Amino acid sequence: MSDVHEVGQRELLLLARLLQEKLGRLPRAFSEHKAVHKATGNPLRNLFAPNVVSEPDPAKGHFNPFPTFPFTGSIRPVYPLSPKRSVPASIPHPEYANDGIPRSERKFVGRNNIKILDKREQGGMRKACRLGREVLDIAAREVRPGITTDHIDEIVHKACLERNCYPSPLNYVHFPKSVCTSPNEVICHGIPDQRVLVDGDILNLDVTVYHEGFHGDLNETYYVGSKALADPESVRVVETARECLDQAIQLVRPGMAFRDPGDVIEKHAKSRKCGVIKTYCGHGINQLFHCAPNVPHYAKNKAVGIAKPGMCFTIEPMISLGTYRDKTWPDDWTSVTQDGSRTAQFEHTLLVTEDGVEVLTARQADSPGGSVPMPVESKLEEASKEAKGKTDGQVVTA
Repeated sequence: MSDVHEVGQRELLLLARLLQEKLGRLPRAFSEHKAVHKATGNPLRNLFAPNVVSEPDPAKGHFNPFPTFPFTGSIRPVYPLSPKRSVPASIPHPEYANDGIPRSERKFVGRNNIKILDKREQGGMRKACRLGREVLDIAAREVRPGITTDHIDEIVHKACLERNCYPSPLNYVHFPKSVCTSPNEVICHGIPDQRVLVDGDILNLDVTVYHEGFHGDLNETYYVGSKALADPESVRVVETARECLDQAIQLVRPGMAFRDPGDVIEKHAKSRKCGVIKTYCGHGINQLFHCAPNVPHYAKNKAVGIAKPGMCFTIEPMISLGTYRDKTWPDDWTSVTQDGSRTAQFEHTLLVTEDGVEVLTARQADSPGGSVPMPVESKLEEASKEAKGKTDGQVVTA
């Protein structure tokens, strides 16, 4: 956390407005997952930052940078953000580390070609993904009520450096932090800040590391405290998202069409009365953070391409308790459900083998988190609805 307590309130307001002007000038991310965000209905929002901020908390100096924004749920940004964390020059940096521009991902010629990795490159991906799993597990062990998402960012950053890794999100299209932290109604790309986790939250941690020229990408959603585990709806959305990924991975083998996982994911999500977010998709990954192929998570999509041995990509379904429609905060990153419903996500990096798939970011025996039983309340509720449907229009006598 910065030395904000030593600054007067007038200076805090000035700093906040300067921050807003900077956020208003950030370029929009491009249309692929984590690379470009979709166009919004009001393009002027991207040109002019809000000219007001909330009054800083006199005790802590915290403030909401977007007080007039119509938030869809209970989560609010809690600024100021901590200073940008540094990475020693001795650790290899991706091309966007200095100016935020992933130029190799934006080339026009060949951008839709799906790379087939040779044995050396496959080994590089295995190592990066193994290290990514270590970093995610370290961060997940710290998830509990009372800590901030900025604290988790600090943990992730430190764990990356200890493994000679660059945290891939840092300055990727100007993303300001080393990990994405997405609680409750936040679908993805949440920016770590000063918000304190509370008992009952659910929290997605999205970790990617860059090691010796390769990116390893994975994420999981975790229960924060006992109240979250006791909440049937939170468990329903988290476990449905976990199962959607598991079922999609079972499809992966040479010859699989990249449009196929979406059919399986949406069918299972609907069976649990959940929605599938359509805006973001799985993606190719190797020396580039995001590249071909695109792997949508919804049914009847038009994704092109067939899986072949040596291809590497992610599947990362985002599942909601309500609508599939999303909305982006004025920070131009944080994506939330339009109805404020809770959402969960899980992600693995996958390598197509000669006869199937290798899950490069697989959980270890001691990985924190893991599946929990689907809540009895939800099962009873579904059974009740089914019974009601059968008796609708009938006279029921005692």
